[in-house]
Amino acid sequence: TDAQEWAGGGSMVGAICGSTQREPLVVGKPSTFMMDYLSNKFGITKSQICMVGDRLDTDILFGQNGGCRTLLVLSGVTTLDMLQSPNNPIKPDFYTNKISDLLALKAAAV
Repeated sequence: TDAQEWAGGGSMVGAICGSTQREPLVVGKPSTFMMDYLSNKFGITKSQICMVGDRLDTDILFGQNGGCRTLLVLSGVTTLDMLQSPNNPIKPDFYTNKISDLLALKAAAV
């Protein structure tokens, strides 16, 4: 549903840490591990990357932590009210209502 939020992959970390008595190596969002890997693998600078996502606390924070520009899409988890809340410390560089808005922008630029 529109209001449904599912637990991320990190929700299992506590159980696994407790059963193995080992600390995790975090490679998922918002860790910079994957951004560093992708930048190196494809030979691009982080300033050439724009992280697009629908969650402030994972997708947008991932882009910010990785030194990239960020684009929040409001057709997913994050609403405009959440984005504009005075309690929200995470601000993307750009935001749009839906990803297809980018197609109109591309068409206008041609």
